Amino acid sequence: MAWSIADVARMSGVTSRTLRHYDEIGLLPPAWIGSNGHRYYEEAELLRLQQILLLRELDLGLREIQAVLDSQVDQLAALREHHRRLLAERDRLETLARTVGRTIAELEEGKGNSDMAKIDRPENLFEGFEPGRHEAEARERWPKQWEQSQRAIAGMTAEEMEQWQREVTAQMIRMAELMVAGTPVADPAAQAEVDAHYQGVCRFWTPCAAAYKGLGQTYVDDPEFRTNFDRIADGLATYQRDAMAVYADARLS
Repeated sequence: MAWSIADVARMSGVTSRTLRHYDEIGLLPPAWIGSNGHRYYEEAELLRLQQILLLRELDLGLREIQAVLDSQVDQLAALREHHRRLLAERDRLETLARTVGRTIAELEEGKGNSDMAKIDRPENLFEGFEPGRHEAEARERWPKQWEQSQRAIAGMTAEEMEQWQREVTAQMIRMAELMVAGTPVADPAAQAEVDAHYQGVCRFWTPCAAAYKGLGQTYVDDPEFRTNFDRIADGLATYQRDAMAVYADARLS
């Protein structure tokens, strides 16, 4: 049995345009092409598409996915491995839920005093987060900077990583205090904090103006990052992004 590209798009939620792109790059060729030029897919292609979507959920880039799929011989073994990784991701999300729940409880307990003072162990804010989940995109867009960051991370001890996490949290809290006080993002005080943030990022990689703006946009667009910022103070992710954009235009362009 064969399905048209429109059928596959409807079943999978993948647009026809994306399916055509997958064909063009050799990731998912159709089983055959009709005399009318339409693409048709059979069961083998549907199974391959399922694997592509699973690997995309694990944040692999398209070139990585193609390499993985083309090297696979045992399809059942591959699916078992995908299943194992999905279960691991489920466990990670459960940890994230506990992290956010703990932060909510600490902040609610401190209402009427100082919300920020209730974060007794700032590193707990980051339990369950995996910066590496965004490596595929960074590796494709900024390969040299990504390699630089990996070398820097590999050279950090556990104590240095914990100290870095504390510094990041402290910077987020200071930015939240400025935001709550109504400080414009272009104000020297806010820009000084962004400079501290930029210098912290430069410990791992050195973003240009466009990359630094893109990082700020990621803080807003990515649900995990946004939640992490906005649990400190509602709207902090957007405030941080806007301040980073001002900094990039003034200092990095």
